[in-house]
Amino acid sequence: MLLPHSASMQNRLVAAVVTSVAAAALAVGAAFGMVAALTATPEQPNVPLISFDGR
Repeated sequence: MLLPHSASMQNRLVAAVVTSVAAAALAVGAAFGMVAALTATPEQPNVPLISFDGR
């Protein structure tokens, strides 16, 4: 049996649930973004800085 709630309490509950879900989604997105940034490696060309071929 549900207790009678006023409309303002229901609005607060909905706002709290929406805020919690949004915060959790943001945290998951930030975690995936950090992992992607840490595992990314830049392309490194295989060109020597010093060459002794043209003496």
